[in-house]
Formats: sequence, C-alpha cells, structure tokens
Amino acid sequence: MDELLAAVQPYVDRFGGVGMAVIALLDTSFVSMPSVNDLLIVWQTIKFPQLWWYYALMTTIGSVAGSMVIYYLGRKGGEAFLLKRFKAEHVVSVRGAFERYGLWVMVAIAFAPPPAPYKIFVLLAGLGGVGPAAFALAVTAGRGLRYLLEGWFAMAYGQEAARLIRDHMAEATLWLLVVTGAASIVWLLWRRRGPA
Repeated sequence: MDELLAAVQPYVDRFGGVGMAVIALLDTSFVSMPSVNDLLIVWQTIKFPQLWWYYALMTTIGSVAGSMVIYYLGRKGGEAFLLKRFKAEHVVSVRGAFERYGLWVMVAIAFAPPPAPYKIFVLLAGLGGVGPAAFALAVTAGRGLRYLLEGWFAMAYGQEAARLIRDHMAEATLWLLVVTGAASIVWLLWRRRGPA
C-alpha cells in the first residue's frame, strides 16, 4: 500500500484534483488500487485544507466515470462475462441483494471501503438492466458521501485523521453502513405504510 501511494503521489502533486480523478477512474475500472483514493484525499487535504471538498469532488467524478466503464461492460458482456470473473454463488447472492434492496445496495457498496466486492455489483447493475442515470446517481451518492466525510475529517483533524483513517477505516465505515442501513429500512417501512 505504501509503495503504491508513493508511486502515485508525485502524479497527484503535479496534477492535483485532476490527477486524483484519473487515479479514481483507473481504480474503479481496470486497475485495482484499494484505499489509495481515500488516503490521497486525506494527504492532499492535510496539505491544502481549504480544498478538501474539491479533492472529494474530483475523486468522486473519477470514481463514477470508472464505474460507468465497468457498468457498460456488464451491459454488453452479459452473464458469460460475469461468470468468467466471479464464482457463481457470489453472482447469485449479489443478484439477490439487488432484487431485495434495489439501488440502495449500490449506494451502500459504493460507500463501503475495500475489501467490499465493488466491481461485481457494478457489473451486475449493468447486466440487470439498471438504468445508467440511476446507477450513476447511486454511485455518486455512495462515493460522494464517503469521500466528502473523509475530506471533512482530514480538514478538521489533520494528521490525526490520517492515522485514524489508516488504522480504523473498516470499523468506521461499518458503523456508518449500519446507520445508513437502519435509516434505509426505516424509510422503506415508512414508504410501505403509505397508500397502495
């Protein structure tokens, strides 16, 4: 992780937010770089605290663009493409999550940090006929919230934020997912109570 971060840091130092968008695009499309985007947001925000929202925005844009590439591969490639890359039981369980929770599952998985199996959800969204606008909105909501929270946290807490995110990102995200999930369930139950 440290070697990968050291390799991309000069590129980000040179190109700033645009470089972060390109790295996020590569990460969510063809080149997996787990947690690099999160750490880059924190490091850049520590250096330039007033730009925390810009780094989060540019990383979100790149992440959505890269996700759209994989999404369209799912639309074009079909079931055979998906089964070549993932175990059949994983495909079945992810499809079941989509059928049960709809796009909420995409928002949650976009928000979750690695090792969440993000790309299988993206491929299945494309294969399952989720509309491109709805898909892009779900990814923007999930990734945007995650990156904005990280940027704000880094702006507010500086170097301490870097240490906390590096050491406890999975636990913090789990709690945020629990809160988001609980809010989603309450919203779904409230919606079902309305007139048919």
